[in-house]
Amino acid sequence: MSQIIEQALGGDLFLGKIRKLRPAYNRVVTMVGISMTMFQLYTALFGSYTALLQRACHLSFALLITFMLYQPTRKSQDSVPWYDWLILALTSAAYGYLCFNGQEISYHMSFVTPLTSIELLVGVVAGLLLIEATRRTVGNSLALVLVFSLAYIFFGEHLPGLMQHRGFNLTWIVDQLFYGTDGVFGIPLGVASTFIFLFILFGKLLEASKGGEFFIDIAVAGMGRFRGGPAKTAILGSALLGTISGSAVANVSTTGAFTIPLMKRTGYKPEFAGAVEAVASSGGQIMPPIMGATAFVIATYVGIPYGELAFKAIIPALLYFLCLGFQVDFRAQRNGLKGLPAEEIPKFWAVFKKGYLFIIPLAAIVIMLVLGYSPMRAGLYAIGAVILVCMPQSRTRFSLRTVLNTFDQAARGIIETSIACAAAGMVIGVISLSGLGLRFSSMIIDFAGGSLLLTLIFTMVVSLILGMGLPTVAAYIIQVALTVPALINMGVEPVAAHMFIFYFAIISAITPPVALAAFAAAGIAGSNPMRTGVIAMRLGIAAFVIPYVFVYGPALLLVGSVPKICLAVITACLGIYSMAAAAEGWLLRDCYWYERLLLVVVSLVLVVPGFVTDIIGVIGILLVFALQKFTRKEIVLGQDQPEAAV
Repeated sequence: MSQIIEQALGGDLFLGKIRKLRPAYNRVVTMVGISMTMFQLYTALFGSYTALLQRACHLSFALLITFMLYQPTRKSQDSVPWYDWLILALTSAAYGYLCFNGQEISYHMSFVTPLTSIELLVGVVAGLLLIEATRRTVGNSLALVLVFSLAYIFFGEHLPGLMQHRGFNLTWIVDQLFYGTDGVFGIPLGVASTFIFLFILFGKLLEASKGGEFFIDIAVAGMGRFRGGPAKTAILGSALLGTISGSAVANVSTTGAFTIPLMKRTGYKPEFAGAVEAVASSGGQIMPPIMGATAFVIATYVGIPYGELAFKAIIPALLYFLCLGFQVDFRAQRNGLKGLPAEEIPKFWAVFKKGYLFIIPLAAIVIMLVLGYSPMRAGLYAIGAVILVCMPQSRTRFSLRTVLNTFDQAARGIIETSIACAAAGMVIGVISLSGLGLRFSSMIIDFAGGSLLLTLIFTMVVSLILGMGLPTVAAYIIQVALTVPALINMGVEPVAAHMFIFYFAIISAITPPVALAAFAAAGIAGSNPMRTGVIAMRLGIAAFVIPYVFVYGPALLLVGSVPKICLAVITACLGIYSMAAAAEGWLLRDCYWYERLLLVVVSLVLVVPGFVTDIIGVIGILLVFALQKFTRKEIVLGQDQPEAAV
């Protein structure tokens, strides 16, 4: 068994901040990872424990793997140093106490039953360990947010004005954060310890069974022959894989290694190729049926079935990718780019026949969610479906070594999400205890002067700033307590309010100055990171507009009558087309500056709900087509393009 475990080790994860451990140490990490996955599968099959106990056990596993696997500095390490063994001992003691006493703690009455000295010490140590784990896994940005949050709760009583709170002693703070479900062990960690883990395991099994290769191959076979085919392959492939992975950076690293070189080879500039992959990979998190990890948290907060949320998210997600596809196509027209050579494109039906069974697990998820099953049950059945469809063929059949390796990789793959959820829970606990959320919402409304548009703009800016360098799930959760109440108080539908901040939490990964997905793509493309980020922000322009649309007109979230929804979708598609043309400066040819300006106006008018605006928008786009058609003959005959063209 030890040899099988050793061979199950994966080396792909040991990059950057992750230690390149020697085999002996690696075996320890693997055994903890396998144990974590077995715990998750057991509770998924036979029922979860009480909320605090389930979440404490999950976080304990995550912290143990963190302090063995993630190094505290950039200096390369191939073993676990003595101080991390000490930290591991403290982790086992503090979180072990919470696990072994979790059932009893569940009956603890916060702020009524006083904490013992041992419980107080456990809470303090657990908090310090979580901050250090956050620094190692997620990065300094979220760790600093934790430090500032704790500083605020300890010393905020001395601040002036709206930022001041009543003051809290250490016992109250520890009680709030670690001995209830309003802090670290709140909803975010609860979702990570149930739904999200199962879908990460599902993704790892699909990857191990060559299902990921099938989706890439089907994207190449379907899109490769078209104009700008490699870029369209990147869009389709990243949308398919990104919905499962839930991490823009991880998706860039996976699909980008294949698609970015393809795009460069067919004529796209490195900056553009990297930007396309970054935008497509980020958008995978809004693409049903799985929508990464954060959507499970959204459904829990909003209080609707996950299947209903995924259904509502379909149209905005398609508009996002449609806008990106239009821009890629316009760029291919401008540069005269063709598709891939026929000999490099696999036959669609050959690829489909070889791997069509991999569609069954995704179909199982969709069907079960539509039928009203819980995400946990849907994820569990999807895992079973992957195993079943892989059994008939020897090339995809799982061996014991592959199963153990996949269990290990799933545990390692949940670490950053789990730590981020726990850290975000700590911030939420501070905000809830101090009442900062309500005061912050009041401040936003006051600054906006009661204007919904200004409130949305302020919320967008706050979301982008807080999302810099943070995983989507953490950026979203922090916003739930700070800005969502302001939007709901202004009359925004709860689903639209949550989706609004969700979108901006996602696109913070492609928004400079800290655009992690774009920077990761730039590394693969060999391009300038900041330049790649700027282009990515332009390619992802739809994500900056669509959230405003479904706030003002929730028809895009499939709310309303069928004719109203159909009209909203049609006009939104026209608006997205105009927006893409304006962003690229190309429609039938290069645009004059005034044509480009008119396209911007048309796009905004079309996406705003209303019969009058729709008529104005349609007239505007027909006018631009007429203008372009009128001058097109001169360009075709070889005359110079207009100097005023942008």
